[in-house]
Amino acid sequence: MTGSFLPVLLALVCAPLLSGIINRIKACYAGRQGRPLLQLYFDLFKLLQKGEVISRTTTWIFVAGPSVYLATIICALLVVPFGTVRAPFGFTGDFILMAYLMGFGRFALMLAALDTGSAFEGMGASREAAFSALAEPVIFLCFLALGGGLWPSLYAFCQAASLEIWTFTRPELWLIPLVLFVLLLVENCRLPVDDPNTHLELTMIHEVIILDHSGPNLAFILYASSLKLWLFALLLVNVLAPKIFGHTPLESALELALVLAGIFGTAVLVGVVESCLARLRLLVVPRILGMAGMLAALTLVVTLFR
Repeated sequence: MTGSFLPVLLALVCAPLLSGIINRIKACYAGRQGRPLLQLYFDLFKLLQKGEVISRTTTWIFVAGPSVYLATIICALLVVPFGTVRAPFGFTGDFILMAYLMGFGRFALMLAALDTGSAFEGMGASREAAFSALAEPVIFLCFLALGGGLWPSLYAFCQAASLEIWTFTRPELWLIPLVLFVLLLVENCRLPVDDPNTHLELTMIHEVIILDHSGPNLAFILYASSLKLWLFALLLVNVLAPKIFGHTPLESALELALVLAGIFGTAVLVGVVESCLARLRLLVVPRILGMAGMLAALTLVVTLFR
């Protein structure tokens, strides 16, 4: 199963399910029935059938932003391995391409927000740019620490060391999954960093830059956001799975099931975190990212000078 497209197809089909799992966990914690597990599928189908309201002040940039955002996330998925299954287009240094594809998609959304001429959306674009600028170095530090200062592929990063090496030789690497989980919350605008359900002006980060989108373009943004959540959950599972299940390729169906269980388990963990923690103040978020960056940098320094 080298270079298989099946994991990418699974992501395209199953990614919206993560949102349903998170909402169900939050509903259970609150003692509510909650929305249907497949609610995002219904929302996407309904949005694709609707028309769009586009301001006369906008240009083609506003219309193209959501499509570029979705395309970049799908392209980023093509270089991410799925357990011991190599990515279809993996290569040495592919993590750089993955990071900058996601950055380019975010940049397209920010340009679309600025194209509306709204001061409100300009404020949201400014916040999005500030937090992404803080998160991007942390991503690189994580993978450099995993690779021991080298620049191999994402597959080599995730398969680099066994459970024994992580536990007895390089125990500092256990900080990396923690940092990746923090990045998952930040990059996907989840609580306690951001609330995807809020519409309060003083607390909105990501939601404010998509307020003027509607119809199919809004569907593209919501679908791309679910794929991005899937991508970060997959990265976290890829780092931990070889330490738990070993490096020997399993039967294809069993391996897919185990990695899928890890991705859905990550969604459950996100739901638990969002149920237990309140929204942080906006000024605290850079401190969280700074702390995550310090942990990743500490791991890299210890790895290099051991």
